[in-house]
Amino acid sequence: MIKKIICAALAVSMMSACAADPYTGESKVAKTTWGTGIGTAVGAGIGALAGGKKGALIGAGVGALAGAGAGGYMDYQASKLRQELVGTGVQVREENGQIYLIMPGNITFDTNEAYIKQSFQPVVTSIAKVLTEYDKTLVMVNGYTDNTGSDAINNPLSVKRANAVADFLRVKGVAATRLRANGYGSANPIASNATESGREQNRRVEIVLVNMQ
Repeated sequence: MIKKIICAALAVSMMSACAADPYTGESKVAKTTWGTGIGTAVGAGIGALAGGKKGALIGAGVGALAGAGAGGYMDYQASKLRQELVGTGVQVREENGQIYLIMPGNITFDTNEAYIKQSFQPVVTSIAKVLTEYDKTLVMVNGYTDNTGSDAINNPLSVKRANAVADFLRVKGVAATRLRANGYGSANPIASNATESGREQNRRVEIVLVNMQ
């Protein structure tokens, strides 16, 4: 019976899960829905251990509310970021409960430089505005290059670019305790380095937002 309660609660919480992303047109499951489903299952399981069938029902309700809150927080933050970043060239992507902001290097930095372009600074300012409003996330700033050049050049450059973005966010009000900057050189390419367009995509800075709630 308890197993049926857990499955039924999950089914109800997932009924409205699939929706088309207005920015990509792809079908996706909202973080709120996933959070609700996971919270429901965990809450029901804990409640069952504590109080049998009645405990499972109460635990499912409590868990659903907790899960929805955590997932909804990230959904709202991603939506706000999309509103702020329309037309800027920055990609906002949600995956595995995290938010990724992908900033191509050609719009962020001049070639072989680690100073944020003056024309791009208002964009990073907009990001900082949202991050200060949603202050329950860890902000990981990761720098990458393409595979041209040696690691001796690429690795320090990627670190400097990540630090430049992190420092700018800090100046704009994002707490230093939330910021982590890392440079990975040519590691983790998101496109083929065999073409110029692919290398351009790989020269990037990514901001990864992780829920700390």
